[in-house]
Amino acid sequence: MTPVRISYFSDVLCIWAYAGQRRLDRLVEKFADEITVETHYCSVFPDAHKKIGRGWKERGGFEGFNRHLLEIAEKFPHVEVNETLWLQTRPRTSASAHLFLKAIEIIERKADGDSVPYADRLSTRAAWLIRESFFSSALDISNWQVFEEIANKLDLKYAQIDEQIRSSQAVAELAADYDLSQKLGIEGSPTFLMNDGRQKLFGNVGYRLIEANVQELLRRSGKDDASWC
Repeated sequence: MTPVRISYFSDVLCIWAYAGQRRLDRLVEKFADEITVETHYCSVFPDAHKKIGRGWKERGGFEGFNRHLLEIAEKFPHVEVNETLWLQTRPRTSASAHLFLKAIEIIERKADGDSVPYADRLSTRAAWLIRESFFSSALDISNWQVFEEIANKLDLKYAQIDEQIRSSQAVAELAADYDLSQKLGIEGSPTFLMNDGRQKLFGNVGYRLIEANVQELLRRSGKDDASWC
């Protein structure tokens, strides 16, 4: 049976992707080799200071956005959210973290090819460490010193990561991700895309709905007709 391909788009500064990571993990655990997960990054916080400073100007600015995040966090007790988010540490952008992660994806692909399951990927661990560093520890994940510390935790030589960035390969792959998200009409983070783009689940979507879409596609595996859920 051909595995169901899931394209997963997210922004590391998005609290919905942070809180919803458990749904993706649960999906991978349940369906194992019946699905493949392709990770992509979309640009929700390209200029975080402008997005929050202007977008939340009438709602309290950074302080208002902080209150908004803490209200969301109350609905997800399984994750830890630092009470000082955006009050003291204010990352400039999510793009630098995405670039760091694309570099790690390149390194692992050169070493192991494309066959490594999602849960076993170094880039999966790295992405979670970045999200956790910001949302739990309130570290500035647009600061490259933080990335060096994460690389050390992963037993990666930072010089390897720097090589992928200096060669512009990581930049090219990140630009391709951003371009793809626009072409596919990705509205935000997180987004699950399945069935060649016919099925798109965006935002705070419940696990059961995601699971139902995967099961429907597995039942129709091998058929050429569109899936209707």
